[in-house]
Amino acid sequence: MLITVVVVDDQELMRMGLNMVLEAQDDIEVVGEASDGAGAIEAVARLAPDVVLMDVRMPGVDGVTATRTITESGSDARVLVMTTFDLDEHVLGALRAGASGFLLKDTPPEDLVSAIRSVAAGDAVVSPKVTKRLLSRFVAHTVSTTDASVLDTLTGREREVLMHLATGMSNAEIASVLHLSEATVKTHVGRILTKLNVRDRVQAVVLAYETGLVRPGS
Repeated sequence: MLITVVVVDDQELMRMGLNMVLEAQDDIEVVGEASDGAGAIEAVARLAPDVVLMDVRMPGVDGVTATRTITESGSDARVLVMTTFDLDEHVLGALRAGASGFLLKDTPPEDLVSAIRSVAAGDAVVSPKVTKRLLSRFVAHTVSTTDASVLDTLTGREREVLMHLATGMSNAEIASVLHLSEATVKTHVGRILTKLNVRDRVQAVVLAYETGLVRPGS
């Protein structure tokens, strides 16, 4: 399957470097690029890419606003945000806005390619441990507007799985702790996403923090 990508960054040199890495892959095609969020929104509407590689800090319309507009438009494009620092508050905003994860700008080329393939396949791409640090730091200073009652549809086991997800565990690690098969954990995760009406496990983890199911530092 050919994966189509739009590259968004305000630095031309960064866009050129990303294009070179991606175009060297047989299964990835860069179909467009933009230098700011407004251009990203227009490119996604016009080109309908599978993945958008989005810088979060750009002049004018930033990556967070562009991500929110793209996800709220109903586009099937998956947004991967890029940042220089792993504890960038803009990243949390992008995750809340619907991004499927984030990458550091110094990510090795092979990891970048792997991340794009994973996102295109419907998975979320974020280092779980970094996600936990990020959410713990910034959710602690945020007044939640998310009613915890959204979790009422979850079974006790599903809540357990979600809490472990929020600590940065993989499906295999959760399976080991709960003495379940990895396939069973995967099924639970799928049901959690459906019940909470979120796109992926990153969004589920954000919701776990925002509703207070998981507390910063826990």
